Amino acid sequence: MATHHIPNYSLYGDEARPAWLGMVHFERIHERSSLYQFEIAPHFHDGLVQLLYVTSGGGTVTMDGVTHTVRPQTMIVLPARCVHGFHFTPEIDGPVVTAAQRPLESIAEVAAPDLLPHIRRPLVLTVSESVRHVDALMPLFECIEREMRVHASGESAAGTGLLMAIFVQIARLADALAAPKDGPDAPGRSRKAAQVERFRALVDQHFREHLPVEAYAARLGLTPGHLSRLCREVLGISSMDVISARIVHEAERELVYSILGIKQIAGLLGFADDAYFGRYFRKKTGRTPTEFRQAAQQRLAPDDPVRRRA
Repeated sequence: MATHHIPNYSLYGDEARPAWLGMVHFERIHERSSLYQFEIAPHFHDGLVQLLYVTSGGGTVTMDGVTHTVRPQTMIVLPARCVHGFHFTPEIDGPVVTAAQRPLESIAEVAAPDLLPHIRRPLVLTVSESVRHVDALMPLFECIEREMRVHASGESAAGTGLLMAIFVQIARLADALAAPKDGPDAPGRSRKAAQVERFRALVDQHFREHLPVEAYAARLGLTPGHLSRLCREVLGISSMDVISARIVHEAERELVYSILGIKQIAGLLGFADDAYFGRYFRKKTGRTPTEFRQAAQQRLAPDDPVRRRA
């Protein structure tokens, strides 16, 4: 869409600021849109990315000529130079964060290259409370709001870090909701993906209890066989493998980043004793917990300066 005659704003109604300006700005959707009777004419931000998370009300957003419906729990990503406009209902509300896009891209290129498409591509994503990662969004937005209000040292770094964390959640939500958009089985696959996400959310809550697959299946209203078939179809692994992978992931985290002993970690993860934990961990990873910890510590240890000079 041509942009030569479309206004270029930093925030709608304000003069454009330099693209390199390291700002992370927070406000509420209602605050600014109410000044314009909830009708925001098409415009773009040169060098700035903007995130809106609609928590109430609705309307439409037009992005590069395509109109999308907006309802509660809709996440909108507007990258630099994406032409967009809004028609909101008066009940509209939710957080808006605006930030310089280049610093975010620079961090993502080093730490998480998979996030770059999510930063650079326009997105309208409506989620439900049943999706596993949605409850992480508002606390992150609230932390950004606090950083902007206190105006303390490190404000920009904290805001940028929190915004990166939001993009991580956006990527997770997009993956969780991903489903084929054509073909007769698309609605069914979408439902299956949602069921598997609910299962994974339950595993996140209860993996330390070592519940059997039957217990999870009962909570989901499924048979154990059906649950395992869903996991194989959506994730490529069995339901038991999902549970095991979550336990091993937490064990690896504790072994690498905590100073707890093996026995303490075993108890923390719900194992009856450290010997059983050791056998379980070795079966899943090919290493004992001690061997894994030693290898991880060697890999994370800084280079020996004497060896570097040799």
